[in-house]
Amino acid sequence: MSTRGTRYWSSGSIPLIGPDVLGDIISTAADLAIVVSDVGQILSVLINPTHSGFGDLDHWEGRNIRDFLTRESVPKLEAQLRDFASGDMPARAMELNHTDRGDWEFPVRYTLHQIGPDGALLMLGRDLRPIAEMQEQLVSAQMALERDYEAQREYDTRFRVLMDSVRDAAVFVAADSGRVTDINAAAASLLGAPAGDLTNAVFGQEFESRRKGELLDSLKSSAISEMSKPIEAVARRSRKRLMITPKIFRAAGERYLLCRLESAEDAEPASDVLTENLNGLYQEGIDAIVFTDRDGVITSANEAFLNLADIAHVTLARGRSLADFLSRGTVDSKVLIDNATRAGQMSVYATKVVSEFGGETSVEISATYLNDRANPALVFVIRDASRVDALRRPGIGVSDEGMRSVMELVGSATLKDIVSDTTDVVEKMCIETAVELTRNNRVAAAEMLGLSRQSLYVKLRKYGLLSKDPKG
Repeated sequence: MSTRGTRYWSSGSIPLIGPDVLGDIISTAADLAIVVSDVGQILSVLINPTHSGFGDLDHWEGRNIRDFLTRESVPKLEAQLRDFASGDMPARAMELNHTDRGDWEFPVRYTLHQIGPDGALLMLGRDLRPIAEMQEQLVSAQMALERDYEAQREYDTRFRVLMDSVRDAAVFVAADSGRVTDINAAAASLLGAPAGDLTNAVFGQEFESRRKGELLDSLKSSAISEMSKPIEAVARRSRKRLMITPKIFRAAGERYLLCRLESAEDAEPASDVLTENLNGLYQEGIDAIVFTDRDGVITSANEAFLNLADIAHVTLARGRSLADFLSRGTVDSKVLIDNATRAGQMSVYATKVVSEFGGETSVEISATYLNDRANPALVFVIRDASRVDALRRPGIGVSDEGMRSVMELVGSATLKDIVSDTTDVVEKMCIETAVELTRNNRVAAAEMLGLSRQSLYVKLRKYGLLSKDPKG
């Protein structure tokens, strides 16, 4: 490049460019560059070397460019060629759609530049496929939003129709703010105000003798408790005594309360005295009561069990295995479940309950299998036996029959032999009981007796109990 060219460049003129590098500059500046004659014949095709989306277009050279345009693009090109032929050089760009034997199609935005006195034109093109793909994605996203909006409107309409049609009085309350988000006409009537006035109002302020937040806390506590009970309150506007039954749920990351309102005068009194008594025993009884499924997973537990196991709330026990709270774990659980499901019930089983903090309490457990339902359940009644054990420890009571049997041996055997024989009888009885409780599962029986498996086999052989087929 000469100094004259440098001077022209700095003054705004184009510098002198060698023909050997002009083609590289053009191909790099545009995605696609085509040199055509004034009648549209393709003289040369240059493709940007960094752009691989066009493939090989060498077969275009020598052909008319109209052969590679879609039907609607041909008039656009001819209009531009006429303008150039008349001496009017348009500055605007044009968008043409190329096609090649119908195999593919791609849009290109061209600007035309006259490069010679013979009428040859340089078409510098920019590939519009990325923009077209983005537009297509935007259209698809817009259509998806429209579909979601229509679906939302449909669900909202169904919800409104349902709320206005049901006879139950229902109120939706935001669990965090305590404000009414939705209320139907039946609930508004019980509260004594139009539904529009109650929407977004603080629900607790619609009732008498309720401090701010007190009713909301009571509703949330009742909703998450195992034995949910209606909460009685007096409506401030209508002066009606109402029973509020809450149900908590989560939607779109927010917690809500569905409160069903019922007039206290219209509420049906409980007529089943036995059910009330059993419910009172479950809630206030001194013995721990636990309900589980057939696998021993806790579904509900009363307050006495929570106190025994040092559990803060029933939700922390629900879903866990009962074996987690027994000293011998799965051994105790399996013995209780297997015997209860086989015989229908198991009267007394002694073990220890382990609290959340590692404390142990001696207990006696009875188990009952409830299989007269679609989902069978097990109920365990657990009684604190720690005080009974303390009373038993100073001495072991012996029955009159056992005392007579021992006394008959006096005179016929030495004291050492009498004690040895008596110990063997008691030991054999304990081993037989453990084997029977575990249904001949010797691993579980050994753990229950505090023996190693090898020691248990020695004692089984000693007392002739190895003839039974082991279960484990």
